Amino acid sequence: MAGPLLVNAAELLRRPGSEKAVSVDVPLESVGVVDDGRFDAHAEVSVRLRLESLTDGIVIDGAIEVPWHGTCRRCLAATGGTCRSEVRELYQRTRTDPDAFDLEGDQLDLAAMVREIVLLDVPTTPLCRPECAGLCPTCGANRNDEACGCVEAPADPRWAALDQLRGLGGDGTSDADQD
Repeated sequence: MAGPLLVNAAELLRRPGSEKAVSVDVPLESVGVVDDGRFDAHAEVSVRLRLESLTDGIVIDGAIEVPWHGTCRRCLAATGGTCRSEVRELYQRTRTDPDAFDLEGDQLDLAAMVREIVLLDVPTTPLCRPECAGLCPTCGANRNDEACGCVEAPADPRWAALDQLRGLGGDGTSDADQD
């Protein structure tokens, strides 16, 4: 994928210890993220990186930010935000690190790395907020907005043996015995 994420690394590779900054906003489409329900059609990813050459490759530090949207997995409300991912990656010609990206020729293609970070870090099952109470399983009321008054269903007796273990410590004594 040619474009703003294709960096000429020839000068970096000739001089270990040299640095180069990459600061660009690119459409998600240009990194291969298309038709994913978590992003708007024209969303852009903000790439702010510092490339530093080593004797055996190039290390990349910085951050990537991308706006996302989704549906809360507990209450089904629309939610969204901006995902900020810290970047620390390595590109090598001869891979000695199994997690390194391949460095081929004098061009450094950052698109695959950006795509991987975006797809892995943006939540696939988001929450509208960490303390979201969700929906009542009986009446469907949103517990964030109202208390529904439904009685909790009785526990399944098949789980009773596990409920007895809940109060035991790791050594087999009850939590009360440890006081």
